[in-house]
Amino acid sequence: MSKPEVLMIGPYPAWDMEDLDRRYVIHRLWEAEDRVAFLAHHGENIRAIATRGELGASADLMRALPKLEIVSCYGVGTDAIDLKFARDNNIRITNTPGVLTEDVADLGMALMLAAARQLPAGDAFVRDGSWTQGNMGLTTRVCGKRVGVVGMGRIGAAFARRAAAFDCPISYFARTPKPDLPYTFVANLMELARQSDFLVITLAGGEGTRGIVSAEVIEALGPDGILVNISRGTTVDEAALLDALEQGRIRGAGLDVFLNEPRIDPRFAALQNTVLQPHHGSGTVETRQAMGRLVRDNLAAHFAGQPLLTPVA
Repeated sequence: MSKPEVLMIGPYPAWDMEDLDRRYVIHRLWEAEDRVAFLAHHGENIRAIATRGELGASADLMRALPKLEIVSCYGVGTDAIDLKFARDNNIRITNTPGVLTEDVADLGMALMLAAARQLPAGDAFVRDGSWTQGNMGLTTRVCGKRVGVVGMGRIGAAFARRAAAFDCPISYFARTPKPDLPYTFVANLMELARQSDFLVITLAGGEGTRGIVSAEVIEALGPDGILVNISRGTTVDEAALLDALEQGRIRGAGLDVFLNEPRIDPRFAALQNTVLQPHHGSGTVETRQAMGRLVRDNLAAHFAGQPLLTPVA
């Protein structure tokens, strides 16, 4: 029996590629010099797409694959996948929720601590010899400060547990209250920002949350506030955030996500009140192995006619 043919939009780690190459005929789109010609040549027999969250799968791409049955995404975010086209054409979608929750929440907590205590500046202060000329300036504490979580899904709840361990009062904004959680629901995002020392964004991306952290929300956070974003760059009005950081209208930011990744706005590089990460919330060996395994297990389940492990509704 011939192996199913799978189109990969971008590479996975070697431990995943080796297994995928054993099970399937893998077509590496990222290696193609002429993608249109590549799809025209191979598209007729491709039954699955294996992609990454930031690469997604457009309607045009899926339209070029008449036998496409499933798109398996390495990542939680599916905002770069045309879900409507997939549903309208009975194409199944899976992602990798759960397995990256704890690592993303860890990084969110690290960014909050690093931005408040100015850890990168302190590291540079020691390395460049500035300490020999006198003590570094004072920073701001984390423990006991008011934390507002924007979005209270898996990652938001995991982050809130960590912040609660620092004796931080937790409030949150979400589509609906979560009565099973011991935190304060705030229905208005502006009000949440106004009453928070740290505003932590954990929302899913997509059109429904685009720019939800607006200039007005950032302004409401105020000059002592720190913004942390571990969701998607699209959720924040980035131009307004840059203006507020440059002008000192908020204290600082810890950011793992940006618009136009990885070619981010060069204004970020000049800021001294930010801690920047390369969209690396899930970037541990343990989590990436678990993510790859879930992608592979979803593909295997599909081709075996078994229920998908993590279908996207």
